[in-house]
Amino acid sequence: MAKAKNDGPTVIKKYANRRLYDTGRSSYVTLDDLCEMIQEGHDFVVLDAKSGEDLTRSVLTQIIVDQESRGETLLPTNFLRTLIGFYGDKMQGFVPGYLEQTLDVFVKNQEHLREQINKSIEGMRSMEGMFPGAPNLEELRKQNMEMFERAMKMMTPFGMPYGNSGKGKDE
Repeated sequence: MAKAKNDGPTVIKKYANRRLYDTGRSSYVTLDDLCEMIQEGHDFVVLDAKSGEDLTRSVLTQIIVDQESRGETLLPTNFLRTLIGFYGDKMQGFVPGYLEQTLDVFVKNQEHLREQINKSIEGMRSMEGMFPGAPNLEELRKQNMEMFERAMKMMTPFGMPYGNSGKGKDE
């Protein structure tokens, strides 16, 4: 697909006709392809093919808009309203760093929790069959998933319950 993370970011050129060209693959790509690249951990920059201007931020924003419009909501309405309210505000300069740090902490906590659950499941698999009458692996998996769900509810940003579609009384 694209270049590996350690080779530096892949350059995506955006042409006047709005087409995106992946110089790493030597082929045209769509916003969906770029979304998939991000999810796979590939880094890229989007440059205007004519001027060389960095368009990465606007393309990433467009990917988010597309995902949100498909019903894959991740950003609660109140969060978006609050965020919009910071544009032009004295605090505007602090918001990006704060959001980035908060999301980094969230991701690290989520990764740690997943590691702990995986270790727990592996430990249970190795003990399976050793203790007659003990809950079977499927039952333990269900219990672990319930524990994981409860933990995710506690760590969900912006005070939204885990699994909430972002729809509330204001919509």
